[in-house]
Amino acid sequence: MKREAEIVRETRETQIKLKLNIDGTGTSQINTGVGFLDHMLELFAKHGFFDLEVNATGDLHVDDHHTVEDVGICLGEAIKEAVGDKVGMRRFGSFVVPMYEALARVDLDVCGRPYFHYNTPLSYGKVGTFDIELAEEFFHGFVNHSGTTLHINVPYGTNRHHIIEAIFKAVAKALDISTSIDPRVSGVLSTKGTL
Repeated sequence: MKREAEIVRETRETQIKLKLNIDGTGTSQINTGVGFLDHMLELFAKHGFFDLEVNATGDLHVDDHHTVEDVGICLGEAIKEAVGDKVGMRRFGSFVVPMYEALARVDLDVCGRPYFHYNTPLSYGKVGTFDIELAEEFFHGFVNHSGTTLHINVPYGTNRHHIIEAIFKAVAKALDISTSIDPRVSGVLSTKGTL
């Protein structure tokens, strides 16, 4: 069974088409109009071994907020659709990524219950033209639409680019682990028998 999804989202603020193959090789074609987000999605695909295509146009004359948030929403919807009934999946994933002086730890559960914890030294500022608080908005959209419990903790780091890049890489690695099929799992990994 192919674990793939194609999401189309059209609003007055954004038009997005996203294709995802969870069991890919890490190839990507990304064009959101937000350069830093493109970079983060490319490395997300590469380190998670996801095949990912994203084409987005948005109201960038206003700012990057709607585009970044809506791409997060679409990625979340794609993950939810691609994992389907979650049969055979490991479900939980954790990973720690060091990026020079920054360290990001991600723990997640693809369980159908959205919850988001975001603890980083980031507050306000920019990476190039990218408002750093948009990283949090991206993952809010992702969590709410994927039904994932996601804990992001960055105990230290000073370079904004390094911190956000470490987060995206750690999420990709943890998601790859959690969505991987384990032959020992019969049905879904829950004593309730459903997720």
